[in-house]
Amino acid sequence: REGCEGPHEHQQTEHVCGRPLGLAFDKSTGNLFIADAYMGLLEVGPEGGLANQILLDEPLTFTNSLDIDPRTGVIYFTDSSSVYQRRNYIGAMLSADRTGRLMKYDPNTKQVTTLLSNLGFPNGVVLSETGDYLLVAETITCRILRYWLNDTSSASKSRESYEVFADRLPGFPDNIKRSPRGGYWVGLNTKHSKLTEIGMSNPWLGRAALGLPVDWMKVHSYWAKYKGNGMAVRLSEGSGVITEVFEGKNGNKWMSISELEERDDGTLWV
Repeated sequence: REGCEGPHEHQQTEHVCGRPLGLAFDKSTGNLFIADAYMGLLEVGPEGGLANQILLDEPLTFTNSLDIDPRTGVIYFTDSSSVYQRRNYIGAMLSADRTGRLMKYDPNTKQVTTLLSNLGFPNGVVLSETGDYLLVAETITCRILRYWLNDTSSASKSRESYEVFADRLPGFPDNIKRSPRGGYWVGLNTKHSKLTEIGMSNPWLGRAALGLPVDWMKVHSYWAKYKGNGMAVRLSEGSGVITEVFEGKNGNKWMSISELEERDDGTLWV
């Protein structure tokens, strides 16, 4: 696409050029599926090449993350907001937007289904090893939700079809990945500070701030560069308790952590 190649100001063109946020391979076909913030779901064949857009009847505003069920090929993905695009994700955060959705796409029937709605910036999503539930990160509320795919899997399942798997995380959750040792690694974009704690306790402050003549995306970019402090936590598979923490040492810190992938040999990719 013209204007999308080579060095350029990506933030100014991402709504035209696209912004890939999530990747997952269908191991049965070798196809790569992409969750693009603006283009929705995309597919690339095993030989590579241009990505093909998967046309859906359901409009998407902020496609974020995805995971694939290797048994069925069904794609589970998040649409972080029905109001705000990625280029104004700070607006979603400050307004405590709750128009996000957890969705699924069946490539066999071409059908899209909304599993959960009214979510606060749903972000990373992962399917359990046994395929009986999904975990989805709700960034605004700093918690992880568990959605049971089998109605009989949990006697305590709420009428909203989900339960809180992990609450009061020490930062804003982004992507979720299974650990080969069991449990899940959750990337926390940044740890909480006094400022974020005040904002979360008083959501009206964020909504009031949006009315000011301020470019909050630039403010956040500056703040993240100098004050960001990312980390990752490993949650136990059964109860969602934090069992391990990954963060900087000896005064060094990660500006932000979006995702942490653990390989079978114990290597951590951040």
